[in-house]
Amino acid sequence: MRQTTTSIKSLPSRRSFLKSAAGVSATAIAGPVIVPRSVFGANAPSNRITVGVIGLGTRGIPDMQLFMQNDDVQVVALCDVNRSSKGYRDENAVMGLEPGLQAANEYYASRKRSGEFQGIAATSDFREIIGRDDIDVVAIVTPDHWHAAMTIMAAEAGKDIFCQKPLSLTVQDGKDMVAAVRKHQRILQTGSQWRSHARVRFACELVRNGYIGELQTIRALIALNNKQGPGPGWKPMPVPAGFDYPMWLGPAPDAPYHKDRCIYKFRFNLDYSGGQITNFGAHALDIAQCGNGTSLTGPVEVEGIEAEWPPAGSLFNTALRAEFRARYANGVELICASEPPYFGTRFEGSEGWVEFSQGSVKTYPESLASVELKANDQRLPVVNPLRTVAKPGDFYADHVRNFLDCVKSREEPIEPVEVGHRTATICHLGNIALQQEKRLDWDPVAEQFVNDDGANRMLARPRRSDWNSA
Repeated sequence: MRQTTTSIKSLPSRRSFLKSAAGVSATAIAGPVIVPRSVFGANAPSNRITVGVIGLGTRGIPDMQLFMQNDDVQVVALCDVNRSSKGYRDENAVMGLEPGLQAANEYYASRKRSGEFQGIAATSDFREIIGRDDIDVVAIVTPDHWHAAMTIMAAEAGKDIFCQKPLSLTVQDGKDMVAAVRKHQRILQTGSQWRSHARVRFACELVRNGYIGELQTIRALIALNNKQGPGPGWKPMPVPAGFDYPMWLGPAPDAPYHKDRCIYKFRFNLDYSGGQITNFGAHALDIAQCGNGTSLTGPVEVEGIEAEWPPAGSLFNTALRAEFRARYANGVELICASEPPYFGTRFEGSEGWVEFSQGSVKTYPESLASVELKANDQRLPVVNPLRTVAKPGDFYADHVRNFLDCVKSREEPIEPVEVGHRTATICHLGNIALQQEKRLDWDPVAEQFVNDDGANRMLARPRRSDWNSA
């Protein structure tokens, strides 16, 4: 296996990096820094939010574009450890630092009459973005195992943060992220965009106002695995040119390179993610939390029902198919199960049910779908009052806009750090219960399992010392 010249141990520690961040040389990042005023029209530079995007893959480039379409935003720097390659969710799509940089420069050039523009900086080292004092916001669109370290470093550097879901790799990571964001008084929006969907809001309002009677059961459906990895006996591969593999690994355990370990397929290895339980569970369970009114807490018990795992020795080691149940203190039972093709959340009450799936709401009785809420009914936050019927993707633009508005107002966004953490926690609890193959009691206040040291040890993972955020 070909080795790159950078090793994990040669990278500076978080503390030494933060001490020297202000001294990062402009030559460390390729490309000019100044963006011409003419590109941004009437929005004065002092009113614009400057953004650095870390991660330019399946979700990263679209997220970058959602930020750029706001006239009061200026994307000034991009980061990815992959220069350019295929291998993302769409196997034939070419993504990475160079395609992201090209897309950003073309967008800004199209808004400048001359058609010439070179104003976006590029780097493979995220610390060069976090260390810049001319960046207000950091968008973290990386594999899950990087979320905690990057979020904590960004918060300490005074940045506001848009962090993709699932918010954390472990429960302890999530707790550390909450502590850092609150200590440094930063705004964090979790990238669980369905919270900003008008139909999700309506479905949850029906539940919380008793239109289905007493809530009894929530069924959260998650997709099956959409990728297949190598089985037992797989062999390491050479690290491709233009891919900084040691930086990609970061705080994760050392491991030989294989193309199916990285890029999009990281989701199916427990060192970096939690499979579809954390991928789609971050959506379905987030809606469940919202409808149940438990966004800032969690269940009191969890039990693994069944799971199908890849053969021992496979590169992928997350559940292929899974089902677990949880119970809340209010008696509501939550059942999360693999069900093709996508995800959905169904609330079952004593007098009917309401389900959100594939962007639409179904109800029983059907008349619930046309209910007009009363003036004294409990209402949930509206991120865009003008958006009652959205085209596909509009709600995601609203989710980003909500974050940007909160960066300016310093109010809480629709999916703040605690909410993203609590949703991710349920995903982690489900994975732990499935691996433990038993019922576990959970204390949502202490955020610990009750009288189970073995399960509690699974709430955290050791990080490489260079990236230890403790």
